[in-house]
Amino acid sequence: MRVLLILIAAIAAAQDYRTWRDYGGGPDSSQYTALTLINKSNVAKLQVAWRYKIGENKRYNFNPVIAGDRMFVMGAGSSIVALNAADGKPLWTWTPPSGTTAITNRGINYWESKDGKDKRLLLVSNHILRAIDATTGKTIESFHVDLREGLDRDPKLLTVLQSLSPGRIFEDLIIVGSATNQGYGSAPGDIRAFDVRTGKLVWTFHTIPRPGEFGYDGWPKDAWKTVGGANVWSEMSVDPKRGILFAPTASAKYNFYGKDREGHNLFADSLIAIDARTGKRLWHYQMVHHDIWDYDDSTAPKLLTVRHNGKNIDAVAQVSKQGFIWVFDRVTGKPLWPIEERPVPKTDMPGETTWPTQPFPTKPEPFARQTFTVDDLSPFLSAADRAKFRDQILSARNEGLFTPPAKRGAIQMPGNNGGANWGGAAVDPFKGTLVVVSKDLPCLLKLDKRESEVPGLSPEERFESAFGFMIASDGLSAIKPPWTSLTVYDLNDGSIKWKIPLGEVPELAAKGIKNTGTHYPKLGPIVTSTGLIFTGTRDRKVRAFDIDNGKLLFEQEVPMAIEGIPAVYELNGKQYIVFCASAQVGLIPATQKPIDGEYIAFALP
Repeated sequence: MRVLLILIAAIAAAQDYRTWRDYGGGPDSSQYTALTLINKSNVAKLQVAWRYKIGENKRYNFNPVIAGDRMFVMGAGSSIVALNAADGKPLWTWTPPSGTTAITNRGINYWESKDGKDKRLLLVSNHILRAIDATTGKTIESFHVDLREGLDRDPKLLTVLQSLSPGRIFEDLIIVGSATNQGYGSAPGDIRAFDVRTGKLVWTFHTIPRPGEFGYDGWPKDAWKTVGGANVWSEMSVDPKRGILFAPTASAKYNFYGKDREGHNLFADSLIAIDARTGKRLWHYQMVHHDIWDYDDSTAPKLLTVRHNGKNIDAVAQVSKQGFIWVFDRVTGKPLWPIEERPVPKTDMPGETTWPTQPFPTKPEPFARQTFTVDDLSPFLSAADRAKFRDQILSARNEGLFTPPAKRGAIQMPGNNGGANWGGAAVDPFKGTLVVVSKDLPCLLKLDKRESEVPGLSPEERFESAFGFMIASDGLSAIKPPWTSLTVYDLNDGSIKWKIPLGEVPELAAKGIKNTGTHYPKLGPIVTSTGLIFTGTRDRKVRAFDIDNGKLLFEQEVPMAIEGIPAVYELNGKQYIVFCASAQVGLIPATQKPIDGEYIAFALP
């Protein structure tokens, strides 16, 4: 017991789990709170404490940040609004520059000087890293960083670069990734750190190595000049005690055909441990070699301490689109359980050379289905849809998780938009518990000729994918439910504690068909020290579950669908949990229509 108390004190000293001052709750992306006022015995009594109406908007999935008595949210027209965290009343509004078409909309970064006199919010809009005075809501004009500069590419050609996810604050640095486009000739995925006061570039990590850098031999000569991607478009985590940044990277581009990037393509599809002060690589692990499936790790690495082989180990757990969980010693990068390199199918595409093996974790077991056959077709399909999907499955290549994309099509399961996505996992950093929200969404990858020119590729070697999610005419997935699952692991021994369908499809629930899991979620859970899991879903419900057994302890309907990560905070002796209810309800929308969204805060009476 004494050892455990010392351990908890050491971790708590490195991060305050009683506040929510950064995206995902803090630098370690744990999505965990140590606040205790809301527990299993009283969670059913939660009621709405306040609402903040966003107004008619595009879809938002913003994770609020709370500093002191202020909450910072995204409001109408992609504005940033400071709210009184006690009652949701607006204090000031920051309006993005005229002509803004892209903005970080999943969260924001908060930084405060040691003397508390300088308080800043940092976000990206139209590829410009900007700073806002958190006290007044005014733009800090002296801070202006054009992220298109410094990449050794023509900035005018970099039309897609900024991420929709926020970066990470470490000491006086703001560390950012990027969201390069999905096609040929996209921007490189450099990870960069800037001085939070001046915007001066402090370090750069080249995810597509330059000559003389580690990993350069995994690419064709001079690939760094033309190939893009290997970027962190989603979430990063920081161990503030050790000063280690954990960065999960995406695939190199083009996503589904790689003749112009032969090799294993390090550091694409890798978890990279980087010295957060200098940008130097400490260790790495590549989850997919020469990715042609868009199997990027889009969920933040989760930092937690586990009891493994009789020892306490500070670990990092990475969940993936494939349904895998990779668990490493946070300091050394050594896997906690063996990882096997297994042979995988070869491509039949002209010019393409697939990597002969791929790594498979032997433990923990996957949280998602990794195969899709005619026996897995949904019972809710119409006769016409059933016949269509049956023909597609039988005519396509269908050889498991790493079936290469093909002209005749290739089945991909759980799909490149399946498994776990951004915000999709949370941990109890002290108990070794991992919570995953995942979806099963089969995909058909079908390569065809590209007519336009691609540098370095002959006309016979230009391919692109007409991939599509296998969605029925009524908007439902082709695979039988559950479509979304909530899975809880004990990472002390690598076992699954329990797994349940998460949410419902309103159109089916109205007919009495339940336990299907919600459809097409983009949401994150949070874990409390009192043994609760909170999450919202697209079926207009917010829920709380018992982390020990999956029992539903609280459920309430809200006006709009929930996406993104909730936030938890305490103010004036009262604990709140706030959700962003600003997404469309039900099935995958054909068009993105404006939504009358709101932030809803719950508290005990």
